[in-house]
Amino acid sequence: MNLSAITVSLPLDEETYEELQNLCEVAECDGHIYTQVMNLPIARSYESRGFYVLVYDDDKNELIGAGTAIDIMGLNTFEWSVLVAPMYRQLGVGGAIVNVLKDGMAARGSEGELALTIEGSHFGKEFLSKLGYLYSFSEATLEAKAEVLQQPGAVKLRPFMQKDTEALVTIFSEAFGDIREESLELIEFNTTTEGLVMWTAEVGEEVVGTVTTRKEGEVEWITAFAVAPNKQGQGIGTQILNIVKDYAIRQDEKTILLDVEIENASALRVYEKAGFMKSMQLDYYICL
Repeated sequence: MNLSAITVSLPLDEETYEELQNLCEVAECDGHIYTQVMNLPIARSYESRGFYVLVYDDDKNELIGAGTAIDIMGLNTFEWSVLVAPMYRQLGVGGAIVNVLKDGMAARGSEGELALTIEGSHFGKEFLSKLGYLYSFSEATLEAKAEVLQQPGAVKLRPFMQKDTEALVTIFSEAFGDIREESLELIEFNTTTEGLVMWTAEVGEEVVGTVTTRKEGEVEWITAFAVAPNKQGQGIGTQILNIVKDYAIRQDEKTILLDVEIENASALRVYEKAGFMKSMQLDYYICL
């Protein structure tokens, strides 16, 4: 058996993308869907910063393993995962991919890393444990249908303007525990990255929350969603989410997706009230 590996940066060309799709489909025999954890939704994006390590069985001219590392927030912290076709999983392919991923992250100035695996993937959990990684937290991906807003409320959503900065710094600091510099970095990232749209939520003249959206085909992703702590429990979060669903359907999108830490019970209640249902869960690991 002759194996070879290459490293390619985003975006992927069509042929490589199709090879990754096929690898994910082959691996589905173990009962999991791998397209999201392997970053296929953004694999052809020019806006995302990251790379793939691809391993081929040269005798069969077939992709049999891959690793992906993405700097999601543009803060030099990479989230990575590995997928190997089931019949090749006891050959050390996964460990070799991790070594190349680590070299690639270091070469790109990585200041931190998180390893990902799908909830219930015993192979993934065992693999990361053998590498010395410990469980840190989990994020659930929630899904809702885009739909027309039936009953407009008091909340209005408009594109972010610079005059909103101080109000949103306060909201981010109180909602996420960020220091001022981190809040400013988040605002800068969400307002200057192509493909992202940052929104400000108002009731009357008062800023009460914010959300950022990103279009991926027929899907609208929600990130950086926050409501001012003194305005929580008043239905403002539900109204914001319903407005985004209305916005999405008017952009010919069908689905809204978002990620939330499963320990965040209050956020989960808001999302469930707005019609979001869990579609999958990713478990994050750190190396001490």
